[in-house]
Amino acid sequence: MGSVGNDDNIMMEEVVAGNSGGKVISCRAAVAWGPGQPLSVEEILVQPPHRMEVRIRILFTSICHTDLTVWKGLNEAQRVYPRIFGHESAGIVESLGEGVMDFEVGDHVVPIFNGECGDCVYCIRRDTNLCEKFRVNPLKSVMTTDGKCRFSTKDGKPIFHFLNTSTFSEYTVLDSACLVKIHPNAPLKKMTLLSCGVSTGLGAAWNTANVTEGATVAIFGLGAVGLAVAEGARVRGASKIIGVDVNPTKAVKGKRIGITDFINPNDLGHISVDEKIKEMTGGGVDFSFECAGNLDVLRQAFLSTHDGWGLTIVLGIHPSPRLLPLHPMELFDGRRIVASIFGDFKGKTQLPILAQQCMNGEVKLDEFITHELPFNKINEAFQLLIDGECLRCLLYL
Repeated sequence: MGSVGNDDNIMMEEVVAGNSGGKVISCRAAVAWGPGQPLSVEEILVQPPHRMEVRIRILFTSICHTDLTVWKGLNEAQRVYPRIFGHESAGIVESLGEGVMDFEVGDHVVPIFNGECGDCVYCIRRDTNLCEKFRVNPLKSVMTTDGKCRFSTKDGKPIFHFLNTSTFSEYTVLDSACLVKIHPNAPLKKMTLLSCGVSTGLGAAWNTANVTEGATVAIFGLGAVGLAVAEGARVRGASKIIGVDVNPTKAVKGKRIGITDFINPNDLGHISVDEKIKEMTGGGVDFSFECAGNLDVLRQAFLSTHDGWGLTIVLGIHPSPRLLPLHPMELFDGRRIVASIFGDFKGKTQLPILAQQCMNGEVKLDEFITHELPFNKINEAFQLLIDGECLRCLLYL
């Protein structure tokens, strides 16, 4: 609905005054009908929320590489159609299902693909951000409550869900465990970034790696997640933040955010990336982050860390059936490797704190939104990401 800015308040008034709770809503959504096919922006039907579910009005959404990977259909097990992708967004609560006590109509909210029920054996532990029922699951395509869809075509054909969220729609229904209430003064436009990419990268630097002042860092793949790692390392006071990417334009973008050094592997000749990094750092970095989803890159990231204490954090999506490119004996040199899901943030518990840090200016978000387009140009936004021309293209609905 037009431009961004004051639309947050206008839309909230529309939602509160709409009196649509308990009714089926007709709205626009970008429907995927097959792998790699252009998304079809069309009218769909959205059911009211069931018990412990919330229906929200999406104001802003953006495209992540995970959307792109599953849209391509590289993993046969994920080929479920028709389907509504999308998991980065911000919006306003429109209606509540029975039993939902922690939200009200009109609340400003951010969906999260990795939910937090707060009660299960996982949620009560401090050392994991997974949830027994609502953890991230790319194979899940229906609601938890009854195993059915809340979306359908005009003629009643079910449309499947994606990553607990399905945000490429004007309205979506989520389990309340997959929704975070944020301060009403937080700019929803920017809060969209906290649904996935920025939170994942920042959290990997802060929670998973616990980057400390003076540490050295190498980031392989400078998309939104990789640059969010750089922002997290910058905030923590890292002394050297090396960005690695084959796209030379990422050097400029990276240095705006916090990259101190840039390596394009295509410019190195016969020397490997890990050898170059060891040369630059006197033996290797303290922390490396693999954000490319490429196993050969992962090996380079692992070898670029200092023996004795180096830690590699895996953030990239790896659709390949290939296994880790490591020999077990290589781990006896003291290097370690671990993956990070949603930056090890417990979404409902910790995301409001991160949102406040962003509002306070402790974390910079402006550089991550490189493009803005109306929702009906979503296929153009996909192409921008495919071509490596954007970090996040914000779609306003």
